[in-house]
Amino acid sequence: MNPYQGPPQYLHNIGFTNNAPQSFGNPMPMPGFPTMGYPAPQPGYPAASPGYPQSNYPTQGYPQQNTGYSQQNQGHPQQSQGYPQQSQGYPQQSQGYSQQSHGYSHNPAQSYPSAQESAQTRYPQQGYQSKPTVVPVNPFDPRDDAAVLRKAMKGFGTDEKAIIQVLTRRSNEQRLRIAFEFKTLYGKDLVSDLKSETSGKFEDLIVALMTPLPQFYAKELHDATAGIGTDEDVLIEVMCTMSNHEIHVIKQAYTAMYGTLLEDDLRGDTSGNFKRLMTSLCMGNRSEDFHIDQGRAREDARSLLQAGELRLGTDESVFNAVLCSRSFPQLAAIFQEYQFLTGHDIDDAIKAEFSGDLEKALRAIVKVVRNKPLFFAEGLHKSMKGLGTNDRQLIRIMVTRCEVDLGDIAEMFQAKYGESLQSWIEGDCSGHYKKCFLGLLGLY
Repeated sequence: MNPYQGPPQYLHNIGFTNNAPQSFGNPMPMPGFPTMGYPAPQPGYPAASPGYPQSNYPTQGYPQQNTGYSQQNQGHPQQSQGYPQQSQGYPQQSQGYSQQSHGYSHNPAQSYPSAQESAQTRYPQQGYQSKPTVVPVNPFDPRDDAAVLRKAMKGFGTDEKAIIQVLTRRSNEQRLRIAFEFKTLYGKDLVSDLKSETSGKFEDLIVALMTPLPQFYAKELHDATAGIGTDEDVLIEVMCTMSNHEIHVIKQAYTAMYGTLLEDDLRGDTSGNFKRLMTSLCMGNRSEDFHIDQGRAREDARSLLQAGELRLGTDESVFNAVLCSRSFPQLAAIFQEYQFLTGHDIDDAIKAEFSGDLEKALRAIVKVVRNKPLFFAEGLHKSMKGLGTNDRQLIRIMVTRCEVDLGDIAEMFQAKYGESLQSWIEGDCSGHYKKCFLGLLGLY
């Protein structure tokens, strides 16, 4: 199944989770649309970890889950437990979405975002919120948007400006609802029409915007492992940054699209300790308990020290076990304890003890724990520096982070490199491709 063509069977699989409605599809039903149903909880799964609200996970359209998540409500409630009463539509950033799966963790020694991985509070002491650059538009009329897109593509010529302004100012879920209405009104597939009216990298970016996020990530992982050679950077970027639930939904999308298991393809295309790390991350079984056990953090820090610097050779399995199973807040505490024990940073120890893809992956986990926006800012910089542009990486980060923290990423980019993300995009891209990126930044 090509996720970019064919009937929009993905209307019910719009996103990953209700924990971050501004990024992976708001679960609130809209008049005239079939609601997204959620399955009953599978037996044997624990209740939600402390700090997580009870959440509903859309999984229709994917194979039945064998591993599950916290207790879920059946049906399609107006609000998930743990969320405040919402009035109509979509708030820009609802203050009540405190516990989210996309946030950051806390290193007490530095001004990193909070241990609760909260997208609500980047810096608790200052009260800042995470900054998506694309939020669901309110009021939202998908039929009006469908008519605008139809007019933009009808007859001779194409009104690219209208296409960009509609698609970059709607959430991923809203774009998919527009596609649903487009086919209802005109009997044509919106993605196919967009592909026929655009070309090159601009077409790639538009198609990415119109793809449900689980399918988008699944395709990126598949293409990274298919054929000759492996793009380990894609595997690291995706597998080291996703929450447990996101990994499970991506795995389901992957199997539905390609008929194979993501874990099997990862294991078949990687080797050695990097293969073991990818396998561990693919289990999606990281602790999500936000309570920090300082005593256990000290023990883990000593274990890492004894497995690395205090022995001849390195016991990679200890690093694998700790970095793949501990919660992000707990890892931040472990890294701080490691600094106290040794006087230097865990990142320096990893650089000294490891090499190659395993080193890059372990260092990526450390960066994500400490400052996820900075990790993605570095990825954007890498995609545009030097001769040529890694358009695939640029598209992937801009499309997947615009509803989560692209505003924060742009700030980190400016702080680290002394130039704005906007200026780099304007210098590296051109035409409607450039304008579409600027639209995702809220600048077009």
